[in-house]
Amino acid sequence: MGIVDPVKVVRTALQDAASVAGLLVTTEAMIAEAPKKESAGGGMPGGMGGGGMGGMGGMDF
Repeated sequence: MGIVDPVKVVRTALQDAASVAGLLVTTEAMIAEAPKKESAGGGMPGGMGGGGMGGMGGMDF
């Protein structure tokens, strides 16, 4: 295993602590958009469209 350098141990511990602190800060204040209610009517119907380019047999839906 070799000789353990105390300075390297402290530096690594501080880097890991800063990384964990950064994760905590970013997860505590997460920003998200509120879901919007969809209006009734309009819009395109669901499902796969029938358009497109032909040419491949057996691929028509």
